[in-house]
Amino acid sequence: MTTATADPTTLKLDRMFDATDADGDGSVDWSDYQRLVDRYLSTYKIDKSDRRAQALTIGYQMQWAELLRHADGVDRLSREQYRHASRTASVDTSRFNMVEGVPHAVFDIMDTDGDNTIGKAEFKKYLDVWNITDPSAMDTFHALDTDGDGAISRQEFIRAVREFFYSPDLEAPGSLFFGRLSR
Repeated sequence: MTTATADPTTLKLDRMFDATDADGDGSVDWSDYQRLVDRYLSTYKIDKSDRRAQALTIGYQMQWAELLRHADGVDRLSREQYRHASRTASVDTSRFNMVEGVPHAVFDIMDTDGDNTIGKAEFKKYLDVWNITDPSAMDTFHALDTDGDGAISRQEFIRAVREFFYSPDLEAPGSLFFGRLSR
């Protein structure tokens, strides 16, 4: 008997779904995204009135609206609906490019010292935001630092997010955001 293996994008989206479903109720709704925004602000010690906080909140609101648009307007998404909506919203940039918009806002939050790079300590906080506790998770930092200069540039970060959504390679740096995956 053969078992079907999930395609790489499904594996990555399932991992992101699990990390986003903060209350563990098996669905994602706006309150899960609001908790995510709140975790970013708390972890990185950013006030809600800060322009970076506002950009992050607006980015996630726009992403959420796009997910709902691609899920026939329901107000909460099951795993399957989340997969479908994420896949279609990631390629439909007619209203909002979720693969670029939110990641730029996240990068601005992560770059606490304003040097336009993410260092190891800043990346460690990212892992805390997403509750990623795997001891090898810091290896992702080194994979994302594709030029080996000891920091993740904005270009490296955005390229990795694109890989997360578009690359079938589970070993690509962007595929490692939520830890190593296997088929």
